[in-house]
Amino acid sequence: MTVPGATGAVVTGAGRGLGRALAGMLADRGYAVHVTDVDLAAAKAAAAEIGHDGFASALDVRDAQACLDIAHATSERVGSLGLWVNNAGVLVTGPAWEQDENTRRLMMEVNGLGAMNGTLAALDVMRGQSSGHVVTIVSLAGLVAVPGEAVYAASKHAAIGFALSTLADLRLAGITHIDISCVCPDGIWTPMLYDKLDDPQAALSFSGKLLEPEDVVKAVAKVLDKPKPVTTVPAWRGGQVRVIDALPRVMVATTGLVNTHARRAQRKFRRRYAKEGRID
Repeated sequence: MTVPGATGAVVTGAGRGLGRALAGMLADRGYAVHVTDVDLAAAKAAAAEIGHDGFASALDVRDAQACLDIAHATSERVGSLGLWVNNAGVLVTGPAWEQDENTRRLMMEVNGLGAMNGTLAALDVMRGQSSGHVVTIVSLAGLVAVPGEAVYAASKHAAIGFALSTLADLRLAGITHIDISCVCPDGIWTPMLYDKLDDPQAALSFSGKLLEPEDVVKAVAKVLDKPKPVTTVPAWRGGQVRVIDALPRVMVATTGLVNTHARRAQRKFRRRYAKEGRID
């Protein structure tokens, strides 16, 4: 079935949290959203909720062929694939040496390889169109080292490195009608962090401004209107982490102090959310 007058969009990891909120925003903007998630039931529920010709499929972004099939299925059903949002992600905290190989591989494959698979699947369709846009939800962890989240940070560095390098390759190839954008938010109050308020290894996720999904949705909407390679949310945190990244010795030397501040902020968020009834 072709949806007349619509532009197709794929959102990965859209069964809940930020992905679901992004799918809703895109539907409101007139996209026919292909809601994908490893949890098919969650994807179907999200698609039903957003309406506007939304539809759902199961997708494990670690599977390159499955991503390619989703891209072509979206184009065939809607008539075009205007947008692909790499949102699927996994966070497991703790020192890398305490994590088993399967845990490390899961984060690297979902967060890093998954974003690569999605981008390449989208490009396979978009290169034959007059326009296209790939948006990858990265993290501030893609811009700076994050104690307690080493493998997660590594996977996010891979995601942003691949995205920006591929954007440069597109321009070198004379392809100017496709944009690739990375959105790097601070910690977001989504299911990814719901169980991390008491986790000392996740403290740095609470060290800045704890965002609501709507904050990131607004940032993505701006990027859709005016594409740019990298957007940090909030903007001031982007400047802060870039300075830290440029001074690795200072970063290492002050880790204890920063972590103490982060743990204090983490406990503050716990008290606040308990008072608001958002957690038990």
